[in-house]
Amino acid sequence: MDKIYKNLLKEIAGIHDVPMGAYNIRANGEAYGRNSTANIEIVPKTDSPGIDINIKAGTKNESVHIPVVISKTGLGDLVYNDFYIGEDADVTIVAGCGIHNPGETESSHDGIHRFFIGKNAKVLYLEKHYGETDKTGKNKMNPTTIVEMEEGSYMKMDTVQIRGIDDTIRKTSGKIGKNATLIIEEKIMTDKNQRAITDFNVELNGENASSHVISRSVANDDSFQEFRSRMEGNNLSQGHTECDAIIMGNGKVAAIPEILANHPDSSLIHEATIGKIAGEQLVKLQSLGLTEEEAEAEIISGFLK
Repeated sequence: MDKIYKNLLKEIAGIHDVPMGAYNIRANGEAYGRNSTANIEIVPKTDSPGIDINIKAGTKNESVHIPVVISKTGLGDLVYNDFYIGEDADVTIVAGCGIHNPGETESSHDGIHRFFIGKNAKVLYLEKHYGETDKTGKNKMNPTTIVEMEEGSYMKMDTVQIRGIDDTIRKTSGKIGKNATLIIEEKIMTDKNQRAITDFNVELNGENASSHVISRSVANDDSFQEFRSRMEGNNLSQGHTECDAIIMGNGKVAAIPEILANHPDSSLIHEATIGKIAGEQLVKLQSLGLTEEEAEAEIISGFLK
């Protein structure tokens, strides 16, 4: 594994080499390495690029890594990954994509992930997107995540994009069953002329279904962000969406919420806050000896933590 791959894996998955346990590493549009375990089986698809990840019922305290790395300019990568999580399983899934673009043409990755989460199963899903370039080549990523949750299941998604992605449309949809919970936490930072669009669509279908969607973002320079969210309550359920954004330079942010209650016992809430860094925060940190730039960086770091 060369230095570029190792650096990308460190940025997106917190690993420095081939991970322990179950993993599938995809590099420049092809399988780079794969390993299954007794409880987690990874099988390549035969009809499309991608893999099926089968997690046995009752699997506990195991993880699977499925990072994607790209180190070529002009490469367009598309992958379909399906996750089948058995009843009563409790697992962590570490995904993400890192692009090192060495040229002047666009490199891109589109990942379509589907999750089928069994009764009373628990999933922690970590996904980080990262890009860098040597010249003027652009990096583009369009992740799509589709979640179907059975009774009593729980999923937390922690998604991060804070550097080097010039254009992205991030789509996430969920169908939540009885007593099931979906938590989504998103952190995005854009600068220069970058564009980021987030599109959430959550259906609370089962009795006592719940979902909490939190988006925190920073738009700097001339970048643009758009946060779209649609939450639909079709039963006795609770839903909450929250968009907090900081604008710097000439950045622009749009928040477009939609909540639809189709049941009298569905409780849905949307909150959105968009603004610049508060002046008193900068003054307080500068009084402790930080420059204005250092104070801004400290505030942003805490906001996106």
